[in-house]
Amino acid sequence: MSARSEPASPAAASSADRAYTPRRAARVLLVDAAGRVLLFEGFDPARPGHRYWFTPGGGLDPAESPAAGAARELAEETGLRLDPTELGEPVWCDTTEFTFDGTWYRQEQDFFLFRVQSWQVDTTGFNDVEQRSIADHRWWLPAELAVSGERFYPPELPVLLTRLGQSTGAGQGEASC
Repeated sequence: MSARSEPASPAAASSADRAYTPRRAARVLLVDAAGRVLLFEGFDPARPGHRYWFTPGGGLDPAESPAAGAARELAEETGLRLDPTELGEPVWCDTTEFTFDGTWYRQEQDFFLFRVQSWQVDTTGFNDVEQRSIADHRWWLPAELAVSGERFYPPELPVLLTRLGQSTGAGQGEASC
């Protein structure tokens, strides 16, 4: 799980003053036949009122490849089981800095695109942290998400999904990392 959130205020210490915990993660843009992406609504246990939507995925285990981690996280968080090779190459990569439960992270993450006709989400595989910090899930159209007024991560998500939806590649997505 990735619980991305923003610094509490502009007056917060500059990033040079913070000690970050480095983290590698893999995330999945799970898109259904209607072009909707699956997002989870979560919150930081240290700030329960700070709600946001985010993609399935999370931190990699030691020596785990991004595709293997993305497949593992997808199975745990949605019940959808894939061979990591089915995810193809990452379609987008970024680095983000966030706080979660009082710890600052600098996370390098790869995003994979996987299209399904439809999927009934099964969250019974949530770990303890996910059970305590994820409130809901929903399928969103990119345009709907862009005008929702909701906080979501990554902030570029509607533009990224629109670009990927216009891709004519036969695979799951075009690699851009």
